[in-house]
Amino acid sequence: EQEYARLIDTANAPIFGVNVNGLINVWNKNAETVTEFSREDTKGKNLVRDFIREEHRDRVQEVFTKALNGDETANFEFPLVTKAGTRVQVLLNATTRRDEKNRVIGVVGIGQDITARMAQEQEYARLIDTANAPIFGIGVHGRVNVWNKSATNLTGFTSEDVMGRHLVNEFITEDYKERVQEVFRNALNGVETANFEFPLVTKPGTRVQVLLNATTRRDEKNRVIGVVGIGQ
Repeated sequence: EQEYARLIDTANAPIFGVNVNGLINVWNKNAETVTEFSREDTKGKNLVRDFIREEHRDRVQEVFTKALNGDETANFEFPLVTKAGTRVQVLLNATTRRDEKNRVIGVVGIGQDITARMAQEQEYARLIDTANAPIFGIGVHGRVNVWNKSATNLTGFTSEDVMGRHLVNEFITEDYKERVQEVFRNALNGVETANFEFPLVTKPGTRVQVLLNATTRRDEKNRVIGVVGIGQ
């Protein structure tokens, strides 16, 4: 038990735990660093009520309630309130905690501070949206998930028009569908293509010639999550 407590306390991830009543009974050094609340500040307080913003309380409470029933949750994202009143975005794995007789005694949350990553993603999204080249992206199933202002200006389709729709099936002329699909398929397999020329269909039904660089898009674990096309 002491070794377990020491490992938790020295882990370089925020770890906090609650008992069956939702009261904090674990708060490691990294949680102190991330939130600026000391262990003394948090001990015995209700995690959801005292440290989660009101608009997120129901969602977080649900995750903890499920874990108390043995149903664990991975990669749950929510904001914690710091001592200074700012928000820290945390990605959490909620794990059921049991005693030596296998009775549920609480929940342990092992987190990851993703505040900086989210700020970076927002900046990335802003740069894409304001770029003076048409930029569009698809997920692994070929559906549009990025469509910047310049793509809207070029095609007449707004991001609302295209989000979630299949790029090749719905916006590429019949004679180019196979070739464009192949370029995207290659990029999803890590083989990128530069200066590929193809026609996009505009909202009025005309064709616009685009010169495209198809780039593989990856998440922070280097897994392929789609393709971004930067055109001209």
